[in-house]
Amino acid sequence: MDGLRQRFERLLEQKNLATEALEVLESKTGVDKRYLAAGAATLLSLYLLFGYGASLLCNLIGFVYPAYASIKAIESPSKEDDTVWLTYWVVYSLFGLAEFFSDLLLSWFPFYYAGKCAFLLFCMVPGPWNGAHMLYHRVIRPLFLKHHEAVDSVVTDLSGRALDVAAGITRDAAE
Repeated sequence: MDGLRQRFERLLEQKNLATEALEVLESKTGVDKRYLAAGAATLLSLYLLFGYGASLLCNLIGFVYPAYASIKAIESPSKEDDTVWLTYWVVYSLFGLAEFFSDLLLSWFPFYYAGKCAFLLFCMVPGPWNGAHMLYHRVIRPLFLKHHEAVDSVVTDLSGRALDVAAGITRDAAE
């Protein structure tokens, strides 16, 4: 439990948008930022479990902070943070695709959105336990390396057909 508390403390000592907001709230209210952060996490968890619009909240969590961090990564001189967020977006897009086809079934499960949010947070976690990094290197990359030539062939064929159709439509419209 002390290890978790120490990681929580280190997280609160980092300089980012959330910790700056917590510091402002701490100075205005006089309540320690650790309690504010724990209270916010508790309210967020309860809302994900029982609140209306949990889907929207979960999607905002999975999209807004990663988009912000991606913009910061693009603007930084380091290539390493770019790779971290590109990996997240690959996993996020594949998860979104899988969810699209199974959402009607999955949304009926109790606490689905809390689980989805936990998965997305797991994919964002910095460091060696980054879920996006693990999923990419253990599942997505091996599948990609095994099948990328076939996928490239299909994409090339489909793009050629799409160009032919577009040319035909343009020709017909010009006549």
